Amino acid sequence: MNIAIIPARGGSKRIPRKNIKDFCGRPVIAYSIDAALSCGLFERVIVSTDDADIASVARRYGAETPFLRPAELSGDFTATADVVIHAIEWLKTGGFSPENVCCIYATAPFITSELLRNSFDKLKTSCATAVFPVTTFPACIFRALKIGDDGRLAMIWPEHELARSNDLPVAYHDAGQFYWLDCGRFMEEKRIYSRDSAPVILPRYLVQDLDTTEDWATAERMFETLRMKGRMYDL
Repeated sequence: MNIAIIPARGGSKRIPRKNIKDFCGRPVIAYSIDAALSCGLFERVIVSTDDADIASVARRYGAETPFLRPAELSGDFTATADVVIHAIEWLKTGGFSPENVCCIYATAPFITSELLRNSFDKLKTSCATAVFPVTTFPACIFRALKIGDDGRLAMIWPEHELARSNDLPVAYHDAGQFYWLDCGRFMEEKRIYSRDSAPVILPRYLVQDLDTTEDWATAERMFETLRMKGRMYDL
């Protein structure tokens, strides 16, 4: 049994009501719900929220909201792993024992059902504990600079000052979209970044954080361009 869990708390600070904010004509959480429902992999698609308005929007787009997340798991510093653990334990009290869980972020409009299916295939064929999408940094992180207290620039890793960027390792970052988890092993480790994780590599044009209003505007432009070119589903 596969279960999708979509964390969506109500107390976002930088972008108020972020999880149900309009994104290209629909609440942003609708894209995550649609991808989960249409991929055909999940027995249940559950939104974990502490907010009645978010729960109402989630149900309108076809997700379940069988519980309201407790306040102690809805703060600014609550870890994603703790939210997933809470949902799994709640499911087990009702007699559901998922084999695999996919934690899908509510603000991930670039997710498609095809990407979820391909990532699930990798989870099974790689026998990893976790599989999640990553992408490359737009510049070599080993040549990164910092600004010191004196206002001057310095290299973070000065040992790489004379190294050619193509001689340094390719660095990736979490795309911040979803995590496929082997439920049994995840509940033993209780961490999203498992010691046994496998990547699904995405092009950078399918990855955009939604943490600021500038991020939001950039993502909408990216999404609309992809949709016009037929690279996104016409939702």
